[in-house]
Amino acid sequence: MKQIFQVKNVKCGGCAGTLKKSLLDEFGEVEVNLDVEPREITLELKEGQEEALKLKLRQLGYPLVTDELNAFQTVSTTAKSFVSCAIGKVDG
Repeated sequence: MKQIFQVKNVKCGGCAGTLKKSLLDEFGEVEVNLDVEPREITLELKEGQEEALKLKLRQLGYPLVTDELNAFQTVSTTAKSFVSCAIGKVDG
């Protein structure tokens, strides 16, 4: 069953490209909705994959809206999202 997750720091097509490419091998096809705020990703998760998705999104700089991050984690994920965005623009 497809699930929708709200993510932080997704700003553009570069961000969307990074998410799609980075999550493909482990989670399959990912749809990124840039028309809503907060941004949403839609994908099909297998049972028990939610924690792995949450960690992967944090590593990329796009944590779930529901993640409770401390100040350092918030700054860190924001910085990572700028790098991921730039990579997505170059790869796209």
